[in-house]
Amino acid sequence: MNNDLKVAIGTEAFPPTIDGISVVAKCYADIINQRPDMGSAVVVTPRVPNDQDYKYPYPIYRYKSLFTFGEGYPVGWPFKEQFARDVISMNFDILHSHCPIATSYFFRRINRLHRIPQVLTYHTKYEYDIDCRVKSYAIRHRAYGFFLNNIKSADEVWVTSRGTSDSLRKIGYEGDFVVMPNGCDMPRIDCNDSMKAMIRRKHNLPEDMPILLFVGRMMWYKNIKIILDSCKILAEKGRDFRLFMIGMGPEENAIKKYARKISIDNKIIYTGQILDRQELQIYYGTADLQVFPSIFDTNGLVVREAASSGTPSLVVANSCAAEGIDDGITGFLCQENAYSIASQIDKIIDNKSLLSQVGENAKNNIYISWEESIKNAYDRYQVVIDKFNSSPKEPYKY
Repeated sequence: MNNDLKVAIGTEAFPPTIDGISVVAKCYADIINQRPDMGSAVVVTPRVPNDQDYKYPYPIYRYKSLFTFGEGYPVGWPFKEQFARDVISMNFDILHSHCPIATSYFFRRINRLHRIPQVLTYHTKYEYDIDCRVKSYAIRHRAYGFFLNNIKSADEVWVTSRGTSDSLRKIGYEGDFVVMPNGCDMPRIDCNDSMKAMIRRKHNLPEDMPILLFVGRMMWYKNIKIILDSCKILAEKGRDFRLFMIGMGPEENAIKKYARKISIDNKIIYTGQILDRQELQIYYGTADLQVFPSIFDTNGLVVREAASSGTPSLVVANSCAAEGIDDGITGFLCQENAYSIASQIDKIIDNKSLLSQVGENAKNNIYISWEESIKNAYDRYQVVIDKFNSSPKEPYKY
């Protein structure tokens, strides 16, 4: 077995563009390059303005992008043959794509010239974006076909939770997959009273004020509306609390407008995006409960991030984010509606000992570090490579 592998980490987004997948790609590259029992990794990603690649101690290969949109997301242009030959010349042992769009298509073009085993991690419910953004049936059908071919071209497909397989099946993928959960880049810590007091002073909150938390992109598909509606229900019952909303997104203004419309804007503190991970972890530790009713997310990194600080999460039963959570033991479950969320919060928010115990259980039982997660992935690379090398090579059809 060769432990000294050279890995290409392919991703559509990489810092300074920040989202869940860019965090995952960075963690893979960081840890593979840092650990003495692993080899090396190179990030393969489209160009973006004002990149700061010089800050990284490992190579980042940027290929052409046509433009950026939204919060700096590049539209990669992977069609130039020289780009593929550049990657081939780096002599990678395995290609690992974290997106079935331009990155996976780029890896297909590489494999047309020179076969290299490839893994694809399917991170998110792409069919949601296709169905929402593409109204023409004919174009939507072509988009599904493009995604499906990119997925099928991988030698092995990974999902971050078992529930993600439902999304794969909707795209049309009928093959096998491996569950490879993401980790958390925050260490397990105990947020002490002085840390929590710092956050409360910053926002002028008394020590006994219950704090709820949402961390994520400001997008309606995260089920933010039912979070706000549940806050309305709690406020009407006379509950006083504050909801930290940490993040940014294209629907942030609409979310704030809705909060004003239902008269709960005085209960909400918008922090914007917090890039300092240590500061963000203290916010997690200061909150009594994270409210994360998203059924869109396939892994719910923020649930593990909250657990790293001993803070439990309230999630929708049978969602991907709820995988591994026992109600009242390692987290709390609700139904996908505002009344259920409000009822659960109302029932548990005053029970500090229960919140503390469940948060501690989450820290000990559902938390997984990136070091552990990527060690599992790296070991699996060896299996994929061995299977690739021992199998007869048929003509590449993608």
